[in-house]
Amino acid sequence: MKRKNVLLFSDFGIDDFIAVIFAFFSEEINIVGIVADYGNVSREDAIRNAAYLQEVTGHKDIPVFSGAVLPLTGENPVYYPDVHGIEGLGPIVPKLENSNDIFENFDGFKDLIQKYENDIIILNVGRLSSLAAAYILYPGLMSKISDFYIMGGAFKVPGNVTPVAEANFYGDPYAANVVFANAPKKIHIFPLDVTMSAIVTPAIVDALDAYYQSVQNKVGLLLKPMVDYYYNFYKETYPGISGSPLHDLLTFWAMLEGAEIQYMDVPVKIIVNRGEAFGQSIGDFRNVPPEDKMKFRIHRIAVQFNYSNFIRKFYEIMTNHKTKTP
Repeated sequence: MKRKNVLLFSDFGIDDFIAVIFAFFSEEINIVGIVADYGNVSREDAIRNAAYLQEVTGHKDIPVFSGAVLPLTGENPVYYPDVHGIEGLGPIVPKLENSNDIFENFDGFKDLIQKYENDIIILNVGRLSSLAAAYILYPGLMSKISDFYIMGGAFKVPGNVTPVAEANFYGDPYAANVVFANAPKKIHIFPLDVTMSAIVTPAIVDALDAYYQSVQNKVGLLLKPMVDYYYNFYKETYPGISGSPLHDLLTFWAMLEGAEIQYMDVPVKIIVNRGEAFGQSIGDFRNVPPEDKMKFRIHRIAVQFNYSNFIRKFYEIMTNHKTKTP
């Protein structure tokens, strides 16, 4: 099976970290570079978390590029330590010396795109500020990307920052507009409409933890403390929720062969005007003639997925063998 080369844009919170571990365990995904952005934490902390990930997984050959430090709005970013913890990894406090020495300048990722021309996927699971900068600075390079996968937005469901806006788009709607208006091809978008259903239950987390204990997998043993921390937040915010929605994990899974996802190709717009709708993502899902739809770029929005397929594949890859989930 041919592996998919991925250039990852991430702000390295809990679900980002788990999704990248999943990618490292998968035989189908080849992460060739990481752009570390502000978002869940500061850009500096995101770089440190990326360095920590390199260290614990042994993937020190993957270059880490320094991404955006603030949104295109020019405002200081707002972090959410109640969701991901002060350091971005829940109760885990990465201890590294000179982590700022491990990253490369932002424009260094150009060489990767040239190397994997037309055989590289950009996967963005944080704010879109760095990706928008790439569109502005290197528009020709973006046409050499084979596909785009973006986690963000809330189209037919409530937002998680405001009643209508999701965190990644709300954090920098200007950047989101740049990306969606200038994409050289349709972008696969994974909004809260589907990612809130990408639930990993405590039973699955406990089963994985028992497995990692038995085989002494130190990387896997990071999973439970992070997901438990994440779940505590969600239990308070969404009473009755059965587990932790791993938004970024779903976006990674969507790239795999056999992932069962239903998409709708619709015009997409992000609200940038200040007010109650700031950061809202709008898709024109109306069943009307094309000439009557909004006049915006059409993108591919995930609207439904096979949960059984998703959770089975997650468990299989995380344990590196096929078995029944608990």
